[in-house]
Amino acid sequence: MPFRVMLSRAAGFLCIIAMSILQPHKVQAQLPFGGYANSNYAGIHGVPSNPASAAATHYKWDVNIAGLDGSIGNTYARFPRSTFLHPPDSTGGMKRNVNYFLDSAANPNKKQFGWGNMDVMMPSVLYSIDENQSIAFTWRVRAMGNVGNVKTDVANFFGLDFPNKQLIGQNYDMELANGSFHWWNEFGFTYASVIKDDGEHRLKGGVTLKLLSGIAAGYAQVEGSSFVMNAAHSADITRGTMKMGYSQGLNDWEKPTLSNYKMFGNLGFGMDLGIVYEWRDEVDGLQGYDDDQWNPEADDYRMRLGVSITDLGGITYKKNPNSKDLDLRVTGIDPSNIGIKKGEGWQQYYRRISQYFTPIASSDKFTMNTPAALNVMLDYNVDGRIFVNAKGVMALTSGKSDPSKTYAMTQLQITPRIDGQHFGAYLPLEINAHGQFDAGVGFRAGPLVIGSSTMLSNLFQKNKNRMDGFIALRIVPIRFGQTKLGCPAAQF
Repeated sequence: MPFRVMLSRAAGFLCIIAMSILQPHKVQAQLPFGGYANSNYAGIHGVPSNPASAAATHYKWDVNIAGLDGSIGNTYARFPRSTFLHPPDSTGGMKRNVNYFLDSAANPNKKQFGWGNMDVMMPSVLYSIDENQSIAFTWRVRAMGNVGNVKTDVANFFGLDFPNKQLIGQNYDMELANGSFHWWNEFGFTYASVIKDDGEHRLKGGVTLKLLSGIAAGYAQVEGSSFVMNAAHSADITRGTMKMGYSQGLNDWEKPTLSNYKMFGNLGFGMDLGIVYEWRDEVDGLQGYDDDQWNPEADDYRMRLGVSITDLGGITYKKNPNSKDLDLRVTGIDPSNIGIKKGEGWQQYYRRISQYFTPIASSDKFTMNTPAALNVMLDYNVDGRIFVNAKGVMALTSGKSDPSKTYAMTQLQITPRIDGQHFGAYLPLEINAHGQFDAGVGFRAGPLVIGSSTMLSNLFQKNKNRMDGFIALRIVPIRFGQTKLGCPAAQF
């Protein structure tokens, strides 16, 4: 059975998978520009992680031409390198244990997840008014989602030869499983300033106010569900409800996907807040920006500590009338009727299977929260060229009480790096909330930034279940071939 069809049937049987296992490629925000965003040379690319980083940077001004950061992954399915290099054709389909491998032997109570993120930074600019104050404008187009909390035994029920006659008579519980998807514009206006500077101690603060514009959003969450397959063509769902909603725009979806993009649609507001503390063991007084618009003191610290809360806010959408909350209790339902039909669109599919369940009254609007997170960063300057950075991200929203949320992935990243005026190299080492470890690499060469937080680990993994990458082009006031006094990194 083709892998996508198998997952679609899983979605159909409990309705939840329509937004979760059904589409694992639409799914949890990760660290942007892995390893590079916390560099003292990140400039405009560091603002989304902590707006305070905009103050007292190396460059008088910094312009992003275009930037792209994306990630995708899951905990349940792995794919060999051959599947990526030579995808099977439509006739052969995806074959289990050949084109993909499932985590079917895991603890039955283990939760399975999927995640993904796409962040496009459009033309954006940072400008330093003086050595103390900076302003910035960032324009980002973001898409992300969250799926998971599906127990392994439930995933196996649908993933292993569904409907599997060997599983007849067994009871399955799904206390909570959810998924969401969100695509939106984000226009950020940042102000950052040095709050205190006595030479040895410097404290900076910053705030980004955001105008949000929603393009599309949807969510689904199954709560308190139990089911049993009595026979190959008969199943009972003894309890459970599903909350579901999607925006009106998805009802009028057009192809290609980019044709649905609108700069100003459903409006909302958001905010980022941050502070940065720097400790200097050598005090030489402020110099500010020189004639070449270069601040040599930006990395004179020995230690830098940053704390920020990002992505506070949300967007309210009109709920499509066809998306209803459902009481899932039903007896004698044929699992084959729940599977997606050939050529059937997902909205047609949902309207059809909704007929098998009882609608529940719900609001005609929903608010999709943005992925609020607490970020803590520690940066240590070894010798002016070599740095070690540690950053932790803690998700502040999860969707358990309110399913209409996208949320960050809790994770820890440690990045040794070499940073200079014209060149930087980064080695991000990362572990996430699911216990997955990754190693990557990144480079900054003049205006170009490129890298991946999973590149090295994927080179040595036979089967893969996650990957990411980033690339950006920027313009900064650099004069090659000149040495900047007071900046030991200028030799690069």
